[in-house]
Formats: sequence, structure tokens, C-alpha cells
Amino acid sequence: MSAPEEHKGTCPVVHGAMTTAGETVMDFWPKALNLDILSQHDTKTDPYAAEFDYVEAVKTLDFAALKRDLTALMTDSQDWWPADYGHYGGLMIRMSWHAAGTYRSADGRGGAGSGNQRFAPLNSWPDNANLDKARRLLWPIKKKYGNKLSWADLIAYAGTIAYESMGLKTFGFGFGRPDIWGPEKDTYWGSEREWLTSERYGSDDDRTSLENPLAAVVMGLIYVNPEGVNGKPDPLRTAKDIRETFARMGMNDEETVALTAGGHTVGKAHGNGSAKTLGPAPEGAPLQDAGLGWVNTARGIGSDTVTSGIEGAWTTHPTKFDGGFFDMLLNHDWELRRSPAGAQQWMPVKIAEADMPPDAENPGEKRLPVMTDADMAMKMDPIYREISERFHKDHEAFRKAAARAWFKLTHRDMGPRARYIGPDVPAEDLIWQDPVSTGKTSYDVAGLKDAIAASGLSVADLVATAWDSARTYRQSDKRGGANGARIRLAPMKDWEGNEPARLAKVLSVLEPLAARFGASLADTIVLAGNVGVERAAKAAGVGLDLPFTPGRGDASQAQTDVESFAFLEPLADGFRNWQKKDYSVTPEEMMLDRTQLMGLTAPEMTVLTGGLRAIGANHGGGKQGVFAATPGALTTEFFTTLTDMGLKWVPKGKNSYDIVERKSGAVKGTASRVDLVFGSNSILRAYAEFYAQDDNRERFVKDFARAWTKVMDADRFDVKR
Repeated sequence: MSAPEEHKGTCPVVHGAMTTAGETVMDFWPKALNLDILSQHDTKTDPYAAEFDYVEAVKTLDFAALKRDLTALMTDSQDWWPADYGHYGGLMIRMSWHAAGTYRSADGRGGAGSGNQRFAPLNSWPDNANLDKARRLLWPIKKKYGNKLSWADLIAYAGTIAYESMGLKTFGFGFGRPDIWGPEKDTYWGSEREWLTSERYGSDDDRTSLENPLAAVVMGLIYVNPEGVNGKPDPLRTAKDIRETFARMGMNDEETVALTAGGHTVGKAHGNGSAKTLGPAPEGAPLQDAGLGWVNTARGIGSDTVTSGIEGAWTTHPTKFDGGFFDMLLNHDWELRRSPAGAQQWMPVKIAEADMPPDAENPGEKRLPVMTDADMAMKMDPIYREISERFHKDHEAFRKAAARAWFKLTHRDMGPRARYIGPDVPAEDLIWQDPVSTGKTSYDVAGLKDAIAASGLSVADLVATAWDSARTYRQSDKRGGANGARIRLAPMKDWEGNEPARLAKVLSVLEPLAARFGASLADTIVLAGNVGVERAAKAAGVGLDLPFTPGRGDASQAQTDVESFAFLEPLADGFRNWQKKDYSVTPEEMMLDRTQLMGLTAPEMTVLTGGLRAIGANHGGGKQGVFAATPGALTTEFFTTLTDMGLKWVPKGKNSYDIVERKSGAVKGTASRVDLVFGSNSILRAYAEFYAQDDNRERFVKDFARAWTKVMDADRFDVKR
């Protein structure tokens, strides 16, 4: 049976349309605000009982037995999917690498932390062809260890053990990645509607114009095109793509060379056939294929596998982690040729038979080695060449760099080291883990709270400072948050969204108080926010005592990677009615993105927005959406105003509306698009009406308090919630 015409294509992978129009009811109203991003991974999709805690479960895992089983798997089970050279190491490393390599620093999304490679679109990306086979090979191990071992941990760990079994002394490993149970639809992978089309550059000649927050060069690839930019070999131009995409993953030049050379020291590329014989990707495969994709109507396994379209191994000994990549790359001249699948690849002009790798299935036969355009960039780009030559001369330096870079790649989205579990967690604190010194818990919390209340700082100042400190938290990669008090350090102290002048004034009051009571500034900032919220609740006639858990620490400037933290700068904060400038997306869409990154729900977004408006915590003291005559009390006036049919809304600018009395025509205030969406969107209006009810005034205060505490404690991985 031949592959359906719509799934046929040319190397390196299959092309085809990705979606069709009119798939949902909301397609009838394309401009309507879509709140689905806030309801991804709902608890209803999770088959675990509510009381199940993976972090506690994985602590009981037999780590030694798992390592033995994975090591044995590398050379066992060769029946239905034969391993290259009798070792699955190359396949498992590619699987782990492609799971982790989706991470991008701009929004922290992607990465290996959730097991999302099992689901669309990643499970069907052309660059992930045949990784479905790797995951199926792991199934017996997953089945054996069950709930104590997540797919996310197993996918990342398999590549690490593969490296160890092939001779690399790895840097360590940390377990603790809980699984998701459906596609991450909230992650923006690009706007293209066809695989491998280049539509994400402002200028095709300027490779730094790659659309944010994307890191890969085209839809369907993890990094760069192995044949060259837009399939045209040019190692120096490809080097520009590599430098940009790896930088967007948080990797420097040395780490880039170490990962590239380390990954291509073992295994091989597959293109010994025609892509026209491949069936559809897993998500489009027929029922009888049981979720496996790219079924080949030819032999299509072993030496005849077609994956990238490039064919060949990089080194003389493809199952050993050694210096063979640099030996091959630097000691030979290379020329362009075509693979059997038609892909462009670099092959040696002249090579001794003793230096050639063996055939993947017949060790007695020799094959020519291969380099991709990305590999050639390691030789042709002056900076990459210098690093490559240094690693070539000093194998131990290369080994250490490769081990550290691999650890960073597979753990980049796990957050602080406190989240790592298992016997192989390195003791060293790494700067990309955002280390924070341990905070004290034995100080006089009540005394500090009283001193803050008597400091003379306003409710708005107390609340805004705590909010700005905590709102940087990203559930995507567990970075940011109030712990560490990095809001006082570069680059955060100078961010426009943090109102540097106001921030400096507030910190000048809070820092001496923290020192006086022996508390961390991080704790003091959060406690100050609680004081402000409690005071606002009291002004609304509701008694409130917010929970507070001491123990946050203060990070130093030396513990703060300024360049990396720049990615956490908010460009907009709808909660405080602020935007740095106008963007192509609407303010309300930017607010949804921020809300999802903070791990909040739509009701929590609603109650927090209404409360912060009532308190008067807008950026710069702005009045948009502040409907109370005297801000500072946690009242429901934001919601009662939005739902008052005696008022209408008149556009006055791109993001400005007047509130006008229908009868008198008098202007009663102003609002932004973010404000009005709580009255116009049907789902958000339902929440607004709920809090506007006369009998929900006290409920509003208590719900605000719960959501506020969730934000303040989001990065407290040591606190059970």
C-alpha cells in the first residue's frame, strides 16, 4: 500500500497542510478572545487521583534498578526496530535532545519538563520522525515502574543513560518532572500552515529577525535545517542560524559546539531510501498503525531507514563517546553530495578505509562518513572553529563541556535545584538554575508586620511592589517569582514595568526594616504586600489575615545571570493596566499569556484584576479602570461599574475608552481594553457578574486573598499547597 498522495513529499521530510479551517465553533468569530490558554491541562484530564503527588512518588523509585534496565535496553530488544550498530544510544539521545531542545528562553515554554513530546504537534513534527519508535521501546520500562516514573523523566533520562553506556561520564540527573495528559495548545510554535516553510523572519537575510518567542528556524524543526538555510548549503550562513537559535535556548558558543559535537559523536543520520515511501505522521496515521507514524512501504528499518534524508554516521566508532567527531571534521576535506534520499550532505574528498564507520547492520562493511551543513559550521565559522580545535586537542575539556551542556539542555526548564530528586543530583549550584541563598524563618514576623504597617507606605505602594516582585514567575520553566528579591538587582530594578523611582523609594523603607528584624528582603516585600491587602480588605469592611510562610532568601548580584534574566522582563501587565508600547497583539491577549505563565485560572485573573484596580495599584498611578472615588479598599466597584447598564463605553483612542452616563452624557471615568474585556467577553462577563452580586462582596475579598497568596507563593517549591 502506497502512502496517500497528501502525505507524500521530498527529503528531508514529508510536507503537507497542518490544519483546516472551521474546526471549532469559535472559528466563526476569529477576533473573539479565546480563553482556552487558561484551561489547558485541566484536572479532569488527569487520570491520577487528586491526592496523588508525583514528586513524593518518584522519591520511592528504585533508581539503581531503573538505570540497570535502561542500560540493558540499549543493546536488547532488536526485533521490530533494529538498532544501529546494535545499540539504541543514538536514537535515545536524539529523543531526549529533541524533547529538551524545544525550550526557548523568551517565554520558558517547551523543554523536556512535561512529556509533551508524546502529543501533537511535537509527536508529528518532521524533525521528530521515528522518535515514536524510541518511546515505544521504552514502554516496557514505563509499564514496570508505573506511577513512580513519569514519561517526562523517562524521556530525559533515557538519553542520559545512553550517553553513559557509550562512554560519557555525565554531570548528573534530577528527577521530578510530572506528566501532562494532552497537547500543550497554549504553546505558540509559529503561524505557518505547512511544514518547513520559512515565514518567521522579518528579513530572510537578517537571521536575528526571527520572530519572538520562537527559536527554531521553521515549523517542524527543533533547531536549524541540516541541509543549510532554506535547504541551501552554506556553512557560514548556517552558523548564523545556529548561533541565534541556540542563544534563544540559553546556550553560548561553547555549549553549542559541545552539544553539536557530543550529539554527533554517536549514532547516525538516516536517508537510505525515498521519503515518498513514508506514510503519515503519528497524528494522521490510520487506526491499524496503533499510533506509530512514518510507516515505510519499503523495508524502511535498519540500514534502510528514512528520517532526516541525510544518510551516514559522523565518526569511525558510532557507539563510543570519543573525540572522533573532531578527528573526522578537522582532519578531512569535504564536498557536497546527495544522499540516496536526495538530501544535500557533506562527504569526505578522501578518506582511509580504516577511518570509515561500519554499516549500521553489517559491521564487516564500511560506509562513508557524513557531515551536515550545521556540522560544517563548526569548522567554517571562526569562533566555532577555535572552540572545536581546542576541544580536539583537549578531550577532557570536551568531555566536561559536553556533560555540562547536556545536563543544562535536559534540565533547563526544571527551575531551581531544590526541585531535583534522586541520587545523581549534582551538589553544585549553577547560575542558570537561578540559585537563592537559604532564608531565615526564626525572626519576629508579627513585629516586622507591625513595623511595615507603621512605615507610612501607601496600600498601593506595598501591593504594587510585592506584585511586581512575584509576577515574574513562569510556570513554564519555574523561573522568576518573589524568592530571591531580585527586584532590587540588575536588570529588574531598572525595568520600566517596575517603576524604578517608586520601587527605589519603597525599597529604601523596607530594606532597613528587613535588616532590623533579621528577615530576608524577599520575605519583607511579600509581607508588605500582605499588609497592604489586609488594610484594603479592612477598608472594605472585611477582616483578613493572609497566610505567610517565612523562609525566602535573597539572591546576590553574582547569583543573577543578567543576560538570562532579561527574558523575564514584562512587556505588558494587564493586572496593573500597563503596556511598554503598542504591539501587534491586543493588550487582552498579552494579559492571557502573562496569566497562563503565572499559572493562574480565568477566575483568578478576574478577581486579581478587579482587586488591584480597587486598590489603585495601576502602573504609575494611572486611573484607567479605577472606578472607585477613593481607591484603596477591596470593593467590587470594578465589577459593578462594568455591569452597570446605566453606563456606556465610548472609544477615545487605540486603548482608551470613556465611561459615559447614558442619561446625562457625563464622563465618569476611563478604561482600557483589558478593563472592558471583563464586560464584553461572555466567559469573563459571567465572572464579573458573579462578583458584582450584592451577596458576593465578602466572597470577592476572600477569593482575592487566595489568588494573591498563590502568586506570592508560586515559587515556594518547599511549601505544600
